[in-house]
Amino acid sequence: MGEERSITVAVTGASGACYAQRLLQLLDASPRVRQINLLISENGRRVFAEELDVDIPHPLNPEVADRLGLSRHKLVCFQLNDLGAPISSGSYPVDGMVIVPCSVGTLGAIATGATTNLIHRAADVMLKEGRRLILVVRETPLNAIHLQNMLTLRQLGAVILPAMPAFYHRPRTIEDLVKHFVYRILDHLGIEHPQETMWRGGRAWT
Repeated sequence: MGEERSITVAVTGASGACYAQRLLQLLDASPRVRQINLLISENGRRVFAEELDVDIPHPLNPEVADRLGLSRHKLVCFQLNDLGAPISSGSYPVDGMVIVPCSVGTLGAIATGATTNLIHRAADVMLKEGRRLILVVRETPLNAIHLQNMLTLRQLGAVILPAMPAFYHRPRTIEDLVKHFVYRILDHLGIEHPQETMWRGGRAWT
């Protein structure tokens, strides 16, 4: 099974809080994950309230786990302005980071190295240490600035995983779409899951 992992999850102010909640729940349930480092921006808290009717306390505290359906033993909450937090240093062991959803403002800050909060700094650390950084960008349509920032970060080693749900698994509900997409995030983190996400080819036409 390999070593247990420490994963950082950051939530910013873009639509798609359902992806963040489901990812956190699956990481919490995974035997491969020993610690979840959680960061939520002010606008991320607002999106949770507007889309899921989940009120995230500020400052973050252990009640976050209860409100998101998580156990408390894995979750470590960090404050956005705490640039001295452990995850701001490359010496602190973090195996992967996911920003889900990732706003284009956050995308731009990371692409330009503007580390004005702990989400930006933690992402910058992942890039400089050559660790897995996944950005679940949620915006449409995309302008040239957004596209250039995504290209810049891809060239630096980040995985750009836009919130584009698939349909080849024939989803019946919104939850089916959400879970399948989040399983794809787990694929890129290298964390096993029971869901079949590999495309094996469609029916042959004659």
